[in-house]
Amino acid sequence: MKMYQIDFNKPIHIHFMGIGGISMSGLAEILIKEGFSISGSDIHTSDIIKHLEDKGAKVYLSQTADNITDDIDLVVYTAAINFDTNEEYKEAIRRNIPVMKRATLLGQMMHNYQNAIAVSGTHGKTTTTSMLSYILLAGNTDPTISVGGILDAINGNIRVGHSETFVTEACEYTNSFLEFFPKISIILNIEEDHMDFFKDLDDIRHSFREFAHKLPDYGYLIINGEIENIDYIVDGLKAEYATFGLENDSYDYCAKNIGYDAFGHAHFDYYYKGEFIDHIQLNVNGEHNVKNALAAIAAAKRIGIDVDTMKKGLLGFTGAKRRFELKGTCNDFTVVDDYAHHPTEIRATLESAKNYPHNELWCVFQPHTYSRTIAFLDDFAKALSLCDHVIVTDIYAAREKDTGIVSSKDIVDRMADYDVDVHYIKEFDDIEKFILKNCKKNDLLITMGAGNVDSIGNSLVNR
Repeated sequence: MKMYQIDFNKPIHIHFMGIGGISMSGLAEILIKEGFSISGSDIHTSDIIKHLEDKGAKVYLSQTADNITDDIDLVVYTAAINFDTNEEYKEAIRRNIPVMKRATLLGQMMHNYQNAIAVSGTHGKTTTTSMLSYILLAGNTDPTISVGGILDAINGNIRVGHSETFVTEACEYTNSFLEFFPKISIILNIEEDHMDFFKDLDDIRHSFREFAHKLPDYGYLIINGEIENIDYIVDGLKAEYATFGLENDSYDYCAKNIGYDAFGHAHFDYYYKGEFIDHIQLNVNGEHNVKNALAAIAAAKRIGIDVDTMKKGLLGFTGAKRRFELKGTCNDFTVVDDYAHHPTEIRATLESAKNYPHNELWCVFQPHTYSRTIAFLDDFAKALSLCDHVIVTDIYAAREKDTGIVSSKDIVDRMADYDVDVHYIKEFDDIEKFILKNCKKNDLLITMGAGNVDSIGNSLVNR
């Protein structure tokens, strides 16, 4: 079966299976702007689907064989589909229509941009992509942006530009980022995660090494200099590379004299190759965001953006949705929501919360996937011990099924070793009642997890 290479000069008809997804919809919108004919399917309508229909896409609210017509040149699917039961996929194969994974399509689209930038790492991809997007917008570079969250500056997750600059997240799960062809790559960090796919940390590091080495000879790798045994990643790399990190002149891009304002927003002195460049003020919390900002600065510098524009863009970024997002107040306590679902992310968020004005720190944590929960039980307990009060609710299954091997109560049991007030509460309504009864004036409540736990905070502030 022939494989298409996407060429913006030769638009075709592409059908997206699951077009309402945040990434699939973004790619569809870019291609609509480039003159492609787009159709797609999903189970339910949404604002995203209505937006695509307004742009000219034809969307079916079913996934049946009838949706696959003779005029379709390519069918794009996500890793979530079941090849054995999905009628659209089987019909495309029967008709001998080429099929392509979402990641493959995104990778092919990168060939059409001179400055294709891919942001990878176990943590921080959305925030760093967002920071870089704000810098690019401040510089009037007219970028195309694909980000894994809702960004206020572009009123969504996608922006279709008309320049040679394209920035996107690059996720390691199922090695999808190995389908990409960036000219500039960022590696923020490498840690254990997605253990339902990777065998171990060495397996993950191998994938990141492959990702780095996909760069062309004229490419540029921006990598966290604090990554353990970084030589394994960069040895033999044909592209140029630069490191970033904190308080160490050996890093090409370095932050020194880090401080925080009254709201916990970070500021730092920015050094390049040992030379002081400028003082940078951020509008987001946490030391981890200083590192994210350095990575964004490095990418911006590579494509010729001046430091004043970087400062303007970074100051304008107040956080992506669900990343230490201030939701409001309830009964005089503050409610924040955060997407953290890995122990390192949880620890970073809770550490940054220390610089935010509050009395006692509360966290409602919703574990995400059974495989991640069982892999990091002790790490979750240790990270959550930074709070004064913790409420753990049931695991958000996402793509997995409950085998009965692990539950949220296992995290609670392990927290018995820490001096923390911890509770397991199953129902969201009961969690809300418990918080209203016990959370006091000037306390800080963080709803945390990659599932639907944010609905608790939304409900509280909208009372």
